[in-house]
Amino acid sequence: MFIILLLLLRKFAWGPIVNMMKEREEHIAKEIDTAEKSRQDAEKYLEEQRKEVERARDEAQSIIETARKTSEKQGEDIVAQARSEAERLKENALADISREKEQAVAELREQVGTLSVMIATKIIEKELDEKEQEKLIQEYIQEAGERL
Repeated sequence: MFIILLLLLRKFAWGPIVNMMKEREEHIAKEIDTAEKSRQDAEKYLEEQRKEVERARDEAQSIIETARKTSEKQGEDIVAQARSEAERLKENALADISREKEQAVAELREQVGTLSVMIATKIIEKELDEKEQEKLIQEYIQEAGERL
């Protein structure tokens, strides 16, 4: 009986149990493979994200560097323009000063010429001796100095 029971169990119970265990083993192996593949995919994704973050950092650094260089260039341009403008204003001021100086000298020459003519006229009108002429010249020079 026992042997018949063993044979029956082997034929009807042992086969399905072994088949069920093999199926479970295959299922677990498949789940492990899927989990391993998911882990590898996650690692690849993480590495890609790290590279992307590094690339973004490099790009941001590049943008910052470009902006810094651009601002330095603009600053230099502004300083150069300011210097150029200051130089132009200085040259204009010097030209104005020179022109006004020439006008003042011309006016002074005109006044001196006029005074010289007046002095000469007065001297000719009066035939004075040398002391009186010298006194008269000094008076007119003093008068001319007061007018200037």
